[in-house]
Order: sequence, then C-alpha cells, then structure tokens
Amino acid sequence: MTKFIYPKTGIIILAAGNSSRLGRAKQLLDFEGEKLLQIAIDMAEDSLSNANMVVLGAYKDEIKKSIDFQTSEIIINENWSAGLSSSMKVGLSAMIENHAVDQILIMLSDQPFVNKELLDLIINTQLESGKGIVACRYGDTLGVPVLYTKKYFEELMQLKEKEGAKKVIFNHLDDCEIVDFDQGKTDIDTQEDYDDLLGKKA
Repeated sequence: MTKFIYPKTGIIILAAGNSSRLGRAKQLLDFEGEKLLQIAIDMAEDSLSNANMVVLGAYKDEIKKSIDFQTSEIIINENWSAGLSSSMKVGLSAMIENHAVDQILIMLSDQPFVNKELLDLIINTQLESGKGIVACRYGDTLGVPVLYTKKYFEELMQLKEKEGAKKVIFNHLDDCEIVDFDQGKTDIDTQEDYDDLLGKKA
C-alpha cells in the first residue's frame, strides 16, 4: 500500500475587501449560526492544510472583534483597495516567509458551501495527479478554491493589481486538474445574493 507524503500546504483566505456592492462587511454575515469568515476559517483548520492565514484590510478592526482567529494567522493588506490579487500577493509573501510551504490553496470568505471535504479533495487531487494547479469548476468557469504548487508562486507574484489569480489557471490549463464544485457559484456580493442564500437555507 502506497503511503503518500503530503506537500506542505498553506491556505490563504482572502477577506480584505470592503464589500462595496453590499454596503457592509460580508465577512461578518450570518449563515446557519456562524459568520461567513468564521465558517471559512473553521473549514481550513479542519482540513489537511499545515498553515492557515487570513488577509484582512477594510473592516479589519470590526472583523477582529467578531471572529476567532486562534487557528489562523492574520495578515493586513493596507493596499486592499487595489483588488484581490493585491491581497493574494500579501498572503503568499507571508506564507512563503513564515511557513516555507510547497503549495498554497486560495479561498474566499464568501463561499459558504466550501467545506473540509472539498479542501481535502483538492489537496488529494494534486497529490494523485501531480498537476501544478487544481481548480474548481462551477457554471462555465474555473476558480476558487484553487491550489497552486510553488512552481507558480513567482508568476502569481507578478500579477498586475487588477489581474486575478484566475489568469494563471488559464495560462496553464495543460497543468490544471479540475474538481467539480457546483455550489461554488454561490458567493455573496449583493443583498440579493445574501437573501438568496438565506432562502436556500430555509
């Protein structure tokens, strides 16, 4: 029986945005008795990851008062308004420096159906496939949660401010394994999205 040696995996949860279309911190919205960001942190902690990090920016003080960060490191992106790739690069730099990871798994704070099983599936899929990227498929796109091995760290760090990490996926589709995650299309950008989420819960 083959015994796998897991690469060192760091999970980076991007939670720095100001939720401009919602008008308040979506990281702190309640779903099934928990804040959305707390759900993400708890799932990361329960997974096969070796280190977990949350990137905060807007609402950082409000979020720190409301979320239990005992199992996650907090990194502040003072330049959060530059976009998601800015927060990703801040997190990646800290993850490399503080934890010397072999790969990173990027999560958002507003995909409430991401769970431990999905995160472990992504990590195991990389191990079994040997691919440098494992991305989730939902709707007609590929996206987060997404895993990148360290061969792509430099390319991720070179992304321009308005470019998302998704660009690296599509640059290397031949080195990308896909995990189906239909519920990944549920994220919270507007009050209508949140109302829809609560409707799905009922």
